[in-house]
Amino acid sequence: MDWLDRLNRALEYIEANLSGQIELEQAARIACCSPFHFQRMFSYIADLPLAEYIRRRRMSRAAADLQAGERVLDVALKYGYNSPTAFNRAFQAVHGLPPSRAGSGGAVVKAYPPISFQITIKGEVEMEYRIEKKPAIRIVGSKTSFTGGQAQGFAQIPGQWTQAAQAGLIPRLCALMDGEPKGILGVCSIADGQAFDYYIAVASAQPAPEDLFSFEIPAATWAIFDCVGPLPGAMQALQKRIFSEWLPTSGYEYASAPDIELYFEGDRSAAGYRSQVWLPVFKAKG
Repeated sequence: MDWLDRLNRALEYIEANLSGQIELEQAARIACCSPFHFQRMFSYIADLPLAEYIRRRRMSRAAADLQAGERVLDVALKYGYNSPTAFNRAFQAVHGLPPSRAGSGGAVVKAYPPISFQITIKGEVEMEYRIEKKPAIRIVGSKTSFTGGQAQGFAQIPGQWTQAAQAGLIPRLCALMDGEPKGILGVCSIADGQAFDYYIAVASAQPAPEDLFSFEIPAATWAIFDCVGPLPGAMQALQKRIFSEWLPTSGYEYASAPDIELYFEGDRSAAGYRSQVWLPVFKAKG
């Protein structure tokens, strides 16, 4: 459970610095992963983006401070808000009332306790997977860069698939496909701690057309999971189970390489539709 222990220590670091500067890079170092992967693991396990969790915890603390008699401006500065307007907006979004009323007798505020992760072994539904080493994979396809935060970016990805289908991209990609794996790929590549690029692509050695991009996925070890069910629900449910059930007890850790979704031909709304998740991993020490 070293992986889970490190994740909880990273959350302890966040909790200890709610009234100071929280460095995402430092939290990720404690968890022994990249900032991108730390945020992604947290959101899948907690069902909440990391940034929203931090905001809720700060506003919970802020409410307690205001109820204890501290001034609104002092509390705003304490939790990193240089603008009273921004603090008022954040506080009201969490508690449903302005901070000026929080100290009044009878004011009802919300408390969001700190999160601590533990594993509950369920096991009622099996997860089919295999571990495979693969050489580098060159892909060709469309690329969208997301810089507005991980949660916002992932929320926009289904729209990218809709646009690709409407623009006739999928048949063009199929004509370029000449490598393994066979199928349409959704590839998430880290740009930095917050930003990432998402490719809708195929494995191909052919030159990229002017309006498309090429990218090389490095050689890696992959945990490959079979997914059965209509999209996007089946894929989202599987990804959550991978992070919350499989990864913490697998003896593997999340590697700093792109994530791959592999989509096969068929009706994506059908109950029997098959796809795959490729998670980059390495064997945990010890």
